[in-house]
Amino acid sequence: MLQPKLLKVEPAGHLKLLLSYENGEVKLFDAAPYANGPWYGELQNPSYFNTVHLLSGGIGIEWPNGQDIAPHELYELGITVSEKREESCMQPQII
Repeated sequence: MLQPKLLKVEPAGHLKLLLSYENGEVKLFDAAPYANGPWYGELQNPSYFNTVHLLSGGIGIEWPNGQDIAPHELYELGITVSEKREESCMQPQII
């Protein structure tokens, strides 16, 4: 499944990311399961975790030392907290 383009990433508390997508969805992603080991463990440092940034073209996210999380995991495992709602009921047209 292709995920929509990522428009914005923001730290949202301890090891949490708020992700905004081009289709209007906003998802909360828990990075805690990823923040272990010698390389990804650096994400446990709140100051470092907060340096997360969006990759050019909205194709993903990354931290300064190169840690990243696959875009499809961000989208598929993120919990939707808001989404653009389209009108569910069309108004009848008079012809």
